[in-house]
Amino acid sequence: MSAITRNGVTIDDTFAEAFGMSGLGLVITADTLKWAKISAQVMTGFGTSVIGCGAECGIDRELSPSETPDGRPGVRVLMFGFSPDALKPQLLNRVGQCVLTSPGSACYNGLDSPTKLGLASGPRFFGDGWQTAKKLGKRRFWRVPVMDGEFVIEDKCGLTTEAVGGGNLLILGRDRAGLLEATEAAVDAIAKVDDVITPFPGGIVRSGSKVGSKYKGAIASTNDAFCPTLKGAVKTECSPDTIAVLEIVIDGLTSKSVAEAMRVGLKTIIETGAAKGVTRVSAGNYGGKLGQHHYHLKDLLP
Repeated sequence: MSAITRNGVTIDDTFAEAFGMSGLGLVITADTLKWAKISAQVMTGFGTSVIGCGAECGIDRELSPSETPDGRPGVRVLMFGFSPDALKPQLLNRVGQCVLTSPGSACYNGLDSPTKLGLASGPRFFGDGWQTAKKLGKRRFWRVPVMDGEFVIEDKCGLTTEAVGGGNLLILGRDRAGLLEATEAAVDAIAKVDDVITPFPGGIVRSGSKVGSKYKGAIASTNDAFCPTLKGAVKTECSPDTIAVLEIVIDGLTSKSVAEAMRVGLKTIIETGAAKGVTRVSAGNYGGKLGQHHYHLKDLLP
């Protein structure tokens, strides 16, 4: 495999292989940004990977009062799953248990799309018959009485089946602390790109996986080729000085947004990584056999 060196960091001539997914966006508001973020953070919890979670979720960005339907501070949340049917129960449970319950919260559609998914079809029934509906233009909202006033929720939210999950960067380094700092900087840069999330804790995953396992029933297992402690036991991708590898996984509403996020992340790593002990950047793929979206690192270089 050939490689390119930029600013002391080696970039593999390889590609990230990503998958088509369904995605939706929600706007969560509250009396303060603090409480909008609390609601959104709880709602997107346990949303790292569809391997073990029902959906991949995260906060896309903060919203000013001028950007929200009710003129209050808010955040935009993105959710991704393999199909609309897979997203339905996740939407119902996460909004019902985490947004409806949060002080001062309201929940609105956050994606303009002709395809819709029921947003209030579960939470509105919490009103026990006291809930009321109101239509403003072409949008329908429900007002559900709760103990601090009313929970306002839009009837439906937009859905896309053109979303992408699994864009990724693998960052290798000879200094564990420096590698983490450089990867954090890349996640911070990616956070400024609209329509994408990095669903793992803090945007970073240390347990990169491969398809399959020696154990029956396990659909994924540790990516042994990138595990530094296994250098002497497997066909390794780690050089002798590699002591740690971290991965950034990116989900986006469009293929273009995932590519832009990867480009921004790669640029940040190249600019700051070598000084922090980063030696190399690669990407995870399955030989191009499973995912229909391929993001070649050489095409994303600054």
